[in-house]
Amino acid sequence: MLTLADARRVIAAAEQKAEEIGQPMNVAVVDSGGNLVAHVRMDKAWIGSIDISINKAFTARAFDLSTKDLAAESQSGGQFFGIHVSNGGRVMIFAGGIPLKRDGEVVGAIGVSGGTGEQDQTVAEAGAAAF
Repeated sequence: MLTLADARRVIAAAEQKAEEIGQPMNVAVVDSGGNLVAHVRMDKAWIGSIDISINKAFTARAFDLSTKDLAAESQSGGQFFGIHVSNGGRVMIFAGGIPLKRDGEVVGAIGVSGGTGEQDQTVAEAGAAAF
């Protein structure tokens, strides 16, 4: 189970990393059902990235796979090509979504959006590490 306290801890660590790299971000945490538990839009983070961060978290939980890894397999010729149109278009196929595991079981996910793919991934990794 992923609690609100867990989500807040994950978001706080992600925010700290985003501040450290100087890039305001949207950070979302979902539970095991892919439902939003908490979201933060840092000051000056893109409003267009609110939905993307939530959907990155959903995607990471829906497939129990980081969105960065899913992206690699969803290119033309890849085994997941076209997956981004599934689930009502909620599937995000670029870096920044990471499953959160407890005792080897996926119990939720973090999604980060607002910078480059590399920045999103870095901030998501920092949040996931705090879990």
